[in-house]
Amino acid sequence: QVQLVESGGGLVQAGGSLRLSCAASGRTFRTYAMGWFRQAPGKEREFVAAISVSGTSTNYADSVKGRFTISRVNAKNTVFLQMNSLKPEDTAAYYCAAGVTITPTDFDSWGQGTQVTVSS
Repeated sequence: QVQLVESGGGLVQAGGSLRLSCAASGRTFRTYAMGWFRQAPGKEREFVAAISVSGTSTNYADSVKGRFTISRVNAKNTVFLQMNSLKPEDTAAYYCAAGVTITPTDFDSWGQGTQVTVSS
């Protein structure tokens, strides 16, 4: 069991940057792979990025590869998503997730989400 709280969302112009943070509770953070998913209105939730327990392996959706970077600081029970070169199609609610591996289907614990809106 883990509790996840996202922050850092907001409104940004196309081409700009945002950094999302996810704070995890408990002493078990280091046993979870962590990830980010997003969901736009009227669309299914989609995988964005994931990072292994140690931070040595990452996984990115093709749509964000080269623009987004996931990282974690285990000593602070925190995972980040650095988003650069943002596009209007990145607009969505972003959710932090915990799972077993960095495989997108292995995540089943979710935060409440933080809204990211990218204007043209």
